[in-house]
Amino acid sequence: LGDPDNRQINRVCFMQEKAFMDPNKCLFTPDSSENTYIRAGPRIHNALKSKNVKIAITTSGGLCPGLNVVIRELVMSSWYNYGVRTIFGIKWGYEGITNQSNWQELTPDKVHSIHREGGTIIGTCRCEFNAGKIADALIANGINVFFSIGGDGTHKGLQCLAEELNKRNVEIILCGIPKTIDNDIPLIDRSFGFETSIQEAVKAIQVGNVECNSTKNGVGLVRVFGRSCGFIALEASKASRDVNICLIPESKFNLYGEKGVLNFIMNRLNMKNHCLIVVAEGSASAVMDFKIDATGKKDKSGNP
Repeated sequence: LGDPDNRQINRVCFMQEKAFMDPNKCLFTPDSSENTYIRAGPRIHNALKSKNVKIAITTSGGLCPGLNVVIRELVMSSWYNYGVRTIFGIKWGYEGITNQSNWQELTPDKVHSIHREGGTIIGTCRCEFNAGKIADALIANGINVFFSIGGDGTHKGLQCLAEELNKRNVEIILCGIPKTIDNDIPLIDRSFGFETSIQEAVKAIQVGNVECNSTKNGVGLVRVFGRSCGFIALEASKASRDVNICLIPESKFNLYGEKGVLNFIMNRLNMKNHCLIVVAEGSASAVMDFKIDATGKKDKSGNP
């Protein structure tokens, strides 16, 4: 497999059959064990004949830049690279699968320009997951390859669906595509939407900077995504070069005291008359000197 530091294989058109990846080192390893994962990429041998393939695609959870790009490439690659002619897009995520009216056929003509649009053309939702009913719907429509684009809750649902299909001894290939703009999955090179989220967050930070510089003792406060990780807040702050305080869940801090956030803000205002703060939404979990209790409530996908 060549230089282990080179994570791309460019010499051949197909990925080698035994190309594995160690999640701890992100290097190729020649054997398959519990601690290695098969490297993604086109292989010479396919599990199904393309003329027999029926694909279904769904998006679940929150919106993320690039969802339509992923949908488009799934359709284009399946159609042109593999010759698949039956591809369904199912509206409204897992909730929509059991309603036949939400099933719509996707073709290259229908998706050729959707990468220029925001959101997702097949819609999304957060909902409770019913593996039995979803399995019934996939089987009834003859689906044998199911792509589900989503985050934690979406992939937990896929796991439940896999267990349900195994109980029934039904062979449907399940493919989960990680959707997180936080880029916090070590097994993959980069999650789609991350770079776009940084670009958009920098715009918001620039607006906050204008605001706090335009008034006496102005404090700009910009909150960005990051329920359990602060990658967007951190990278956007580094990119903007204007941020004075960046609070993220991974870095503990005090609100009060000589080295506390509030004292830093006051000193900053005394010196520069303005202060720009970027906060990841889950930063309260990093406060050490002030008790902040979680509500304990969760959304329909099981997320806090």
